[in-house]
Amino acid sequence: MTLHAASREALGFAENRLDEVLGDAGNDPSAVGEELLSVVDLFAREVGLRRAVGDGSSDPEARKRLVRTLLQGKVSEPALQVLDAVVGSRWSSPRELLDGLESVGRTALLESAERTGKLDTVQDELFRLARIVEGEPELERTLSDRVGPVEGRRTLVRNLTSDKVDPVTRVLVEQVVARPRGRSIAFGIDELVRLAAARRERSVAYVTSATELTSDQRDRLAEKLGQIYGRSIALHVELDRGIGAGIVVRIGDEVIDGSAAGRLDALRRQLAR
Repeated sequence: MTLHAASREALGFAENRLDEVLGDAGNDPSAVGEELLSVVDLFAREVGLRRAVGDGSSDPEARKRLVRTLLQGKVSEPALQVLDAVVGSRWSSPRELLDGLESVGRTALLESAERTGKLDTVQDELFRLARIVEGEPELERTLSDRVGPVEGRRTLVRNLTSDKVDPVTRVLVEQVVARPRGRSIAFGIDELVRLAAARRERSVAYVTSATELTSDQRDRLAEKLGQIYGRSIALHVELDRGIGAGIVVRIGDEVIDGSAAGRLDALRRQLAR
């Protein structure tokens, strides 16, 4: 995906907003990702709408109102919050907005796979599907056919994968087939493989907090954890007033317990020795 400077900045803002939205307990990354990709399909079909939301010279608030008026009640509030960030930013072109929104939707789906411990499975399934398509020229041509209806190509993907792959894998491949962007289908799926692999360099911190964390507190915590672990950290925050005060952070098998309950437990263990 090639983006100009303004679009790269807009994409970074949208990705940060996605992290904030997915950091709220109860928000399902897979559902948000699917909803964002459904909006990609809508913008791809409706040229006038795509131009309206991608017009960087218009009022950002007007663009947000337009999208909310069209989609309120059709997609969830978490998805709308991400869309606010997308359409409220200045993109270099409507096409780059579409590419950026697609990227954010994919990120949400891969985040879902990572949280459920299925990222390796999804990556492996994508790799195998890319090899199948690459080895079957007729299948590649059929999936790349832009003359027929998109839904027909999506149905073919569903028939091919059936219940043999993770739902995240299927949705990601359907999106490649629906919007190949001039690339071969095998190439598009391989791009997803690379995106899944890149996520291994980005850890997820599962944070339990006694109080709601502000955006500034989240940013500072992510920055501090990044310094400690030497890599980018994404936060997943849950509220649990039962820990008394402070936070508990889990990254992989490591736990940093800064809660009141954790400190009391540590004190009890020391006294019991």
